[in-house]
Amino acid sequence: MSLPNSIHCQLRSVPHALLAAALLLPCLNSSAQSSASPSISQSSGFGPTNFYDGRPALQHYATASNHITFDEHFNTRFEIRNNNNDFNSKVNGPQDSDWLITRFRLGALFQVNQWFKFYLQGQDIREIGGKRPNNVGIFGADGDDYFDLLQGWAAIGDENHGLSLRAGRQGWNYGNQRLLGNPQWKNSTIVWDSIKLHYQASSWFMDLFTGSPVSFLKNKPNLSDYFNVHEPRNAVVTGAYFSSAALIPWQSTTDFYLLNYMANKAPVIAGPPIGAAGNTNVWTMGTLWKGGPKKLHNWDYEVELDLQFGRAGGLAQQAFAGHWAAGYNFQDAWKSRIGFQNNYASGDGNAADGKSTTFQNLFPGNHALYGFMDTTAYANLINPQLNFSIQPTDKLKVTFDAMAFFNATNSDAWYGANTTTAVRPLNAAATSARSKYRGAEFDLNAWYKINPHVTLQAGYAMFLAGSYLAQTGAHSTAHFGYTQMTLHF
Repeated sequence: MSLPNSIHCQLRSVPHALLAAALLLPCLNSSAQSSASPSISQSSGFGPTNFYDGRPALQHYATASNHITFDEHFNTRFEIRNNNNDFNSKVNGPQDSDWLITRFRLGALFQVNQWFKFYLQGQDIREIGGKRPNNVGIFGADGDDYFDLLQGWAAIGDENHGLSLRAGRQGWNYGNQRLLGNPQWKNSTIVWDSIKLHYQASSWFMDLFTGSPVSFLKNKPNLSDYFNVHEPRNAVVTGAYFSSAALIPWQSTTDFYLLNYMANKAPVIAGPPIGAAGNTNVWTMGTLWKGGPKKLHNWDYEVELDLQFGRAGGLAQQAFAGHWAAGYNFQDAWKSRIGFQNNYASGDGNAADGKSTTFQNLFPGNHALYGFMDTTAYANLINPQLNFSIQPTDKLKVTFDAMAFFNATNSDAWYGANTTTAVRPLNAAATSARSKYRGAEFDLNAWYKINPHVTLQAGYAMFLAGSYLAQTGAHSTAHFGYTQMTLHF
């Protein structure tokens, strides 16, 4: 791959050596990271993840005296959207339509012995109907990607005890996925060609990792930036992540992490740095704290704080983001919970000062963190929310979320959930708008677990346009509805 000299110098060090080693070991991921408890502040269903990472605790089909374990997954979702992107009922754009998406995965885990195993998983995704091009990411399309490699990794060591290593193609899923995640709402999800050193103790784990994100290509093999010589982004993420369930006695999770994002992005290419191009070397230093109701007399809370520095697209990066949440869990038959949260991510208040203060959202699982309609990224954002959930039976869960959206500054764009698309571009109307209030979203969602293998999900969301939309252009009410079925074995 052809990289600029500034990035080459840094890749010659440990990250470069680790990525080169990934060629020799067929791929990675960590059991501890994937088994982290779900976010208390995010509307979510129940049941195991449908992104199988080879953990022995999951019950799947087994043959050959358990040396080979097969897993299968199928997901289909029907969506109908209106004005979700442009908030303009007078324009019938590519995303103002309905479509059906499908996803099929087949995996096989080969347990050679107690300390060595490898895993292969293929994935086939389709988008049927609608007006969007069937290429992943174009006009927000889930797109088509016929059966291709999703995961392929090898693991050395016992991943549940002590030191282990995984190398190859895998998903990353840290914290609440605000910065690094393998989102399952996104039909293709996010995977990495990467290598990870993992240490698992009884109450904590530590990961050191480096990797490059994979692009999903219709009718072509999926390649990561690192191995695709034609990729005009050249993204590499390296990090250290520490997570403890016992460091602070009253907390269920205490995490500390340091992430480094390097790239040389061409203009209009997706991904961070948002709204910028050129050489990038951004560091993110963060912490995540969670407290659960068992230790806090039915209360829970979450705090995640991130500080960014370095250079983004040739500019000095200085940005901050924070998530604060708290809730009360009622001891009733329906397991009711009511909570409040606020999300903040800085924007760039002055495009001419030689600094970038737009928080870089990296490669997150943004879905549902800031509304099911997926109108926003964790950048230039103020997002207070009221969250309510009930579970009338062991099989049924219902959530209701009400939230407001504001720009942190009108001198920066409103970025969509894909972290790149500007919902409202930065122009004279935007910078002169008197209001920062984008609008309010209301989400109603339900999950029904038929049995351990089959889950149904349905929901409706409505976005009421605020004064910022009215002052910068079209401001029609947006609607989104969906039904979904997931099968996994």
